[in-house]
Amino acid sequence: MPKVKFDILESTCVALPFENVDTDQIIPARFLSATSRQGFGDNLFRDWRYTKTGEKNNEFVLNKPEYTGKVLVAGKNFGSGSSREHAVWAIFDYGFRAVVSSFFADIFMNNALNNGLLPIVISDDLLKKLLSLVQNKPDTKVKIDLEKQTFTILSTGDSVKFGINPYKKECLLKGLDDIDFLLSMKSSIIAYENNKSLT
Repeated sequence: MPKVKFDILESTCVALPFENVDTDQIIPARFLSATSRQGFGDNLFRDWRYTKTGEKNNEFVLNKPEYTGKVLVAGKNFGSGSSREHAVWAIFDYGFRAVVSSFFADIFMNNALNNGLLPIVISDDLLKKLLSLVQNKPDTKVKIDLEKQTFTILSTGDSVKFGINPYKKECLLKGLDDIDFLLSMKSSIIAYENNKSLT
């Protein structure tokens, strides 16, 4: 997964107003055999984006040119089902950098944070408002400030704070995964071990 620092993101959104979207709908199991994380975005929501004969479903939001952006706005309980990390890979590889919902499955949320995708939880009421805005006005923009942990709908001024694990926040801000973070602490770890051996 490419290392991408996340600080402030202003973007239009793509609305997916379905509840209980599971990981098999995000990336069907038949596409999980690839060994590289790249290319999964081609099959994001594959069975919704394409017909059984392989033609584009022009009614699905990802196939509508007016809906673009780096923020996916999804219905409640997004990412349920199996624990496959490939679901996050597909969303990230497609170009999304944040997913907004009123509830995420725990494993999906952890997988997202481990792979540079920011999951943001907002209230049910604000989610309904945002979904309606995006569907009716595709140019609706939001602003995500990770440092301040704020999510703002720019056209309405609605702004809320969102929660995030402090360690994962630091990793996202610096564009690090768990291994990168440990490597960045290498000199401190060596110094600690050296001091420990002297006592």
